[in-house]
Amino acid sequence: MKLGIIGLPGSGKATVFEALTGSLSDSGRRDEPRIGTIRVPDRRVEVLSDMYRPRKTLFAQVVYFLPAKTVGRQDGARAEALWNPVRDCDALIHVIRNFNAPGLDPPTPVADHLAVAQDMILTDLVSVEKRLERLDQDRKRGKSSQPEELSLLNECRQILEAETPLRTRPDIASAPLLRGFTFLSAKPLLTLFNNEDEDEQTPEGGSEAPESAMIIKAKLEQEIAQMTPEEAEEFLAEFHIGASARDRVIQRSYELMGLISFFTVGEDEVRAWTIRRQTDAVDAADVIHSDIKKGFIRAEVVSYQDLLAAGSHAEARKRGTVRLEGKTYPVQDGDIINFRFNV
Repeated sequence: MKLGIIGLPGSGKATVFEALTGSLSDSGRRDEPRIGTIRVPDRRVEVLSDMYRPRKTLFAQVVYFLPAKTVGRQDGARAEALWNPVRDCDALIHVIRNFNAPGLDPPTPVADHLAVAQDMILTDLVSVEKRLERLDQDRKRGKSSQPEELSLLNECRQILEAETPLRTRPDIASAPLLRGFTFLSAKPLLTLFNNEDEDEQTPEGGSEAPESAMIIKAKLEQEIAQMTPEEAEEFLAEFHIGASARDRVIQRSYELMGLISFFTVGEDEVRAWTIRRQTDAVDAADVIHSDIKKGFIRAEVVSYQDLLAAGSHAEARKRGTVRLEGKTYPVQDGDIINFRFNV
């Protein structure tokens, strides 16, 4: 999962990036893109590793990407090229300034949210209109076109002209024929209001408020990210913080994108794999290796809770909680799967 961090100048994007990745502050790299990869905290992986004692334990990973240049409006210009670096991201994190700072005007979080949201919509609309123009030229030249693509693009134009992001229409946002356009407003979006250390309030925005938002105190969380696990735990308890921003953002991102984890276990490796909810077993196999999907026979499945209750895979089998599933079985969060295949 790759998450792109966007926002207007002065919003604190670099500080958020450092808080989420544990990276050290580096003012000398502010004009360069930055990438940070962290493991997804999952207590289940630790328990399974203690149970199987494998040679390797591999957690799921999240990649955070901070572009070199600020996306969104800048000096009144709408430059599509500024958005290109985040087009391959699975989702976007929009950081919005909600704190006072020397030399800056008072924060206007709702207006900032609208500015970037509208810029994404306009950028997508330009892409749609360019493609429709090309299709019209091809039609006049006698070239064949895909009626379904034309219909989808016209529907996209209607949605965008109504100043509505494409993500509000999941059927459109996930349409295979539109995948190559990497529409910005179709991507899942998590808004982070970057608050003062003492401010616990989400800005009021009425109908203009982001559909998915949470508060982050980036400077405070940046300090926490540099602490040892023991220091961080003590600090969080002292300030009555339930979980670090790193853990909360990952959890919310998983929920926003409809992601779950399944596990493979054994003496060689215990590993967490990330898939979308309702993924069929045969497609989950493909996440591991295309050969497993190609030669899929059955999936031997036991839930994490059933394995934990049994204490071992052998005991779970005796209890009848290990079962065989076919290609169309929808994998559940926490399933432990051994794929049977032949190629």
